[in-house]
Amino acid sequence: MAQRILIMGAAGRDFHNFNVFFRNNPDYEVVAFTATQIPYIENRRYPAELAGDRYPSGIPILSEGELERLIVEEHIDIAAFSYSDISYDHVMHASARVMAAGAGFLLLGPAQTMLSSSKPVVAICASRTGAGKSQTSRAVVRVLRELSQRVVVVRHPMPYGNLTAQAVQRFATMEDLVMHHVTIEEREEYEPHIMNGSVIYAGVDYERILRQAEAEADVVIWDGGNNDLPFFKPDLWIVVIDPHRADHGLRYFPSEVNLRLADIFIINKVETASFEQIERARKLALQLNPDAIMIDAASPIFVEEGASIRGKRVLVIEDGPTLTHGEMKYGAGWVAAQRFGASEVIDPKPYAVGSIAETFVKYPETGPILPAMGYSDQQVADLEETIRRTPADVVLIATPIDLRRLIAIDKPALRVRYELQEIGEPTLRQVLGDFLATQV
Repeated sequence: MAQRILIMGAAGRDFHNFNVFFRNNPDYEVVAFTATQIPYIENRRYPAELAGDRYPSGIPILSEGELERLIVEEHIDIAAFSYSDISYDHVMHASARVMAAGAGFLLLGPAQTMLSSSKPVVAICASRTGAGKSQTSRAVVRVLRELSQRVVVVRHPMPYGNLTAQAVQRFATMEDLVMHHVTIEEREEYEPHIMNGSVIYAGVDYERILRQAEAEADVVIWDGGNNDLPFFKPDLWIVVIDPHRADHGLRYFPSEVNLRLADIFIINKVETASFEQIERARKLALQLNPDAIMIDAASPIFVEEGASIRGKRVLVIEDGPTLTHGEMKYGAGWVAAQRFGASEVIDPKPYAVGSIAETFVKYPETGPILPAMGYSDQQVADLEETIRRTPADVVLIATPIDLRRLIAIDKPALRVRYELQEIGEPTLRQVLGDFLATQV
């Protein structure tokens, strides 16, 4: 008799694990998904078109808050934990909930879930969300192009809408973003690649995505998200480390797996971290994986009209996931405010409305920064209203995209950008050149 499975997820890894491990496996019957971490992703169905012949009615996606009830009422045998950027404490508390309710607890590993490619794969992962994967991916793409390679980027999934329509998404123009009705979080990841002339894929069915990407690439880039493991088997595995959270790679899932399997470590943000933080990050990483190549890098900031910040009260807007489940209290915008002499960084919490206020309640450790949450039209409206209510002279937009194109900001707004810059040697050009030489 097939074992009854519940997959615990957050609209990404959970669907992938189902597709590659459970969907056609007669030893298992997936009864339901549970969803957490990302708003508005529960109370829908994994559609029959993607679930396959064994699931003609699709599979329900419910809140993780119903975990115990589902295990008992649906006679679940095993709960498969399938999301990332989670502390070891959280993972083990989840396992305790599952086991106390009467089921077993399962973690699938890389060998069970990674797809093999006919083209070389370079994976960019991290020790935590917000370490600098995005600017690293852009830098890797730039270098590979300089080395005469056709590059296609595949992004970790963010399928928060119609799953059937999002099965395979290809983005090559700004119009594609509108056509696919992407959220702010998705746009933050896709738009910079498009602006740099790259084709980027994302979606739900990563077997189909990989085969389409291979058809137009010499090298496939896995642009990882949420410090998850790659969905594709890497030929070169790059892991970015944030020295401000030096030990998080030893305390978060699956960060330590990334660290142990990396070919290259990039210690990012060396321009804002202390010597002690940098050396601690280096020591901890090399203790886990002494054979990895180590690159030091900065993410210098570039600010529009930085002089106009001096003496002003500023509202800083940063990337949402970095501040929420990434647990960073500040980012490049806060650094820019300090560096350019702002008189005050205004805490937006007292002025937050609707779903933005709820975000601060859910993540109370967030610093005096506004996370750019935009998972629905209502949340985008709440973000806009929160900005309007905050008594700032200047708004610093430190998100990967220019929010001024998406929302009305009724105050002077300045863009803060950041790119990866290697410090000393080895450089990305050197290690990628050596890598390509092995692929001939």
